[in-house]
Amino acid sequence: MKKIALLLLPSISLFNLSQAQESKNKQEVDYVNTIIGTPFAGFAEGLEGGGTIPAVGRPYAMTNFLAQTGESKMGRTSYVYEDKSIMGFLASHQPTVWMGDYGYVSIMPQVGDLKLLPKERALPFNHADEVTKPYYYSVLLNAGDNQKIKAEITAASRTAIFRFTFPAAEKAHLIIQGINLNPELTDPSNDYKDRIRKLKGYVKIDKDKNEVTGYNPDRVSAQLGPEMPGFKGYFVIQFDKPITSFGTWDKTSVSPSSVEQYGTRMGAYLDFKTQEGEKITVRIATSFISLEQARANLEKEVPGWDFDKLAASTRAAWQNDLSRIKVEGVSEDKKAIFYTAMFHTMQFPREFSEYGKYYSAFDDKIHEGSSYTDYSLWDTYRALHPLLLFTQPDRVNGLITALLQMYQQGGRLPMWPNPAETNIMISTHADAVIADAYIKGFRGYDVNLAYEALLKDAMVPPDNDTSLPYADRDKWRGYESRAGLTAFNSIGYVPFGKTAESVSRTIEYSSDDYSVAQLAKALGKTSDYDRILRWSKNYKNLYDPKSGFFIPKKADGEFLHFNPKDKLGRQDGFTEGDQWTYLFGAMQDIPGMIELMGGKEKFAAKLDENFEGNHYHHDNEPGHHYTYLYDYCGQPWKTQELIRKHTTENFRNQPLGINGNEDCGQMAAWYIFGVMGFYPVTPASGIYAIGAPQFPKLTLHYRAGNQPKTLTIIAENISEENKYIQQATLDGKVIEHPFITHEAIISGNKLVFKMGPQPDKNWK
Repeated sequence: MKKIALLLLPSISLFNLSQAQESKNKQEVDYVNTIIGTPFAGFAEGLEGGGTIPAVGRPYAMTNFLAQTGESKMGRTSYVYEDKSIMGFLASHQPTVWMGDYGYVSIMPQVGDLKLLPKERALPFNHADEVTKPYYYSVLLNAGDNQKIKAEITAASRTAIFRFTFPAAEKAHLIIQGINLNPELTDPSNDYKDRIRKLKGYVKIDKDKNEVTGYNPDRVSAQLGPEMPGFKGYFVIQFDKPITSFGTWDKTSVSPSSVEQYGTRMGAYLDFKTQEGEKITVRIATSFISLEQARANLEKEVPGWDFDKLAASTRAAWQNDLSRIKVEGVSEDKKAIFYTAMFHTMQFPREFSEYGKYYSAFDDKIHEGSSYTDYSLWDTYRALHPLLLFTQPDRVNGLITALLQMYQQGGRLPMWPNPAETNIMISTHADAVIADAYIKGFRGYDVNLAYEALLKDAMVPPDNDTSLPYADRDKWRGYESRAGLTAFNSIGYVPFGKTAESVSRTIEYSSDDYSVAQLAKALGKTSDYDRILRWSKNYKNLYDPKSGFFIPKKADGEFLHFNPKDKLGRQDGFTEGDQWTYLFGAMQDIPGMIELMGGKEKFAAKLDENFEGNHYHHDNEPGHHYTYLYDYCGQPWKTQELIRKHTTENFRNQPLGINGNEDCGQMAAWYIFGVMGFYPVTPASGIYAIGAPQFPKLTLHYRAGNQPKTLTIIAENISEENKYIQQATLDGKVIEHPFITHEAIISGNKLVFKMGPQPDKNWK
């Protein structure tokens, strides 16, 4: 055995040197694995997949360009890893699996007989033949008879270049689909009747200009939002090969030589004769303003036909943003997980403006200025938006301004704009996003307007508040806002049987009221502060000492008693969880929760029961702060254990790599804060709970105000065994307790943790 080992040593050494050299030459963008999170399957039966897509485009791109493996609807993304075929290459605006696409258009290459509908034109592919990067995608399609078509994508923010390499073919085609209202996709979450009755897409072929133009008025989540008669997703598609033979189609009807088409499942097709290896390059531009604006976007972002130049430019944009955090001393897999997480935090909210103008889905008009949309606020207020204060400080004021535009144009801050309000999830968490940013020093927006908007959320119930239950995914009946607020502000809770998801609403409204109160305090609005801060304690009114849980209460004050062993659900007053999911949900008043449950020891024992009994579900957001709660009850070493456990177990460098929906960057932001070593448990408090760093060295480059800053986080002696903090210092000053303020972080330069194998039980 020794001889064999000696013989192998030189080759092992050379292999390691080769790996080390390859790693040395890598930049942060090279670690991004955009296939992570794309399976529909979850980590276990009953769990959901990541809901991500291998999108190509710049950070926060208005339009995502990707391969389409299935017909998109609410409940599935256009690319699902388990699918075996591709039906098009899509300009998409679907932000996540449970929201809808809108204003989409697709292109599909083909050889042989003309096949137009998605399932008919789909071609098999193999994941081994894919290259997936933030700035480039390619795949080989099996076109039959040993023929392959290579498809490639590179993109900017609103535009892209597709490149298709064909085999020799007498009949080669490009199929453009401008709208896809397929009644076969109807289910309880996807109502097609109204859209098929009201909407028609449009395409036009211009042989002289060598282009196809058109628009798509479809919004897949339209049933959840208001009417938007002016909404259209415009597109301009140009080709570097002359159009000679063409036609249009709608469903199964084909019109050769037709140059215009309206319809509900329709598009255009172009016919070519190709030689072996011939490339056809396609430029595509999108707009929500007009065809003229789509052309302007194209000339601004892709003025020529240079595919490689565009790919290099978009790669550089990603490298610039991803390199704002540099990690050292970890494996290649961990770097891939980390920088893919960074990638996922840099996609949403998406840009929704087009060089000085934007279409507003809140008043159906065009405005001057810049804007964003697709805010998954119920998820992202927890960690994504606090992370962006460090990683994207130049965008933060614009993100808040966009929320305030929606308030001005629609009358309410949004809950989930896609791109119109959808009333998805519960409570008004834009309150937390805005107040948290203000408390942490971001003021580049209309602060008075922001306060007006937050005050309205806290004070003014929605229309029909006492008559509508506002159940999950109800069809649009107006802005939901804080449904049940009339009761919440009068009797101190949302009563069961009047408003859906009453327990979760009571807890989350209380949390958002804390954020509103902190902004009121900062602005000197003392009477508002006193009143709204009192409301932030309303969650206590649903705590039942007999069961030890927050449970539903009727309007007459009677608790809805139940067997504690039963798992309560949405019908019992909870949102995406049960009585355990929301037991520690009052993140704004952790001392109050501790007192309610009998003190620190009993609170810690209940936390133990939560984690040891597998009641904690990292795959969903309501409990994302729970791992940090041991800091507040004198047992921070348990937080340190849990951060190691959950940053390790829930994230992998493989397709099935995210435990639960990514939800527009929230999962990724939780992970990034987790490995950095601190987390924003309470919005608008300016305080972070310390977890435990997971990397030997991490350097964060950001801006605090107008000043460039660098924060280096070092975990001395960290290893598999050394997961406990022995001491923490900021610029040499000992941190006495497991908490750190935002002010201290942005004033500091070097955060050092000494790690060891045993917990320091005196640090609390």
